[in-house]
Amino acid sequence: MSKTYSKTRTLVECALMIAVGTVLAQIKLFTMPQGGSVTLLSMLPFILVSFRHGTKWGLLTGFVNSLLQMMMGFWAPPAGTITALIGCILLDYVLAFSLLGIACLLAKPFKNRLVGIAMGTAGVCVIRFLCSFISGFWLWGSYQAEYNWATGMPVWLYSLIYNGSYMGIELIFTVIGAILLYKAAPSLFAAVDR
Repeated sequence: MSKTYSKTRTLVECALMIAVGTVLAQIKLFTMPQGGSVTLLSMLPFILVSFRHGTKWGLLTGFVNSLLQMMMGFWAPPAGTITALIGCILLDYVLAFSLLGIACLLAKPFKNRLVGIAMGTAGVCVIRFLCSFISGFWLWGSYQAEYNWATGMPVWLYSLIYNGSYMGIELIFTVIGAILLYKAAPSLFAAVDR
């Protein structure tokens, strides 16, 4: 296979995964009132790109996805400052979605492929949660007052509970989805010549 064909095939596959991820992101099992939702495995296509094509392609595909996510429903922070806007773009979109592309790196220490896939998937889901958690207490803490259960609570704890409530479920679904997909079709996770 020529290098040009291989790059073209990789580009097409990454574009397809972006499309699949975008469609899956629209299938929401439930949505939180102030942003965030549990989707039908919308992170899995980007994690798959990471395992198949490596970190570079994984990061690039995740980055393109972050731009699409912003175009399809950007939520600006209530603070309204340029710092808050940049923080929101970076934490809620660019870093949160781009870093899904490092799943293959997080899987490397594990000799057992299934364990590596599960841990790499869980690891990038935790990183995405951390982005939401930091953004939650830094940029979105003013929404805490809208919840009786959060009255008097430190903002960091409110963010932990709010973001953990949906990202924890998303993590569990995504890890289970990755494991089941690997068991059904292990070749989908095989590294393509890089």
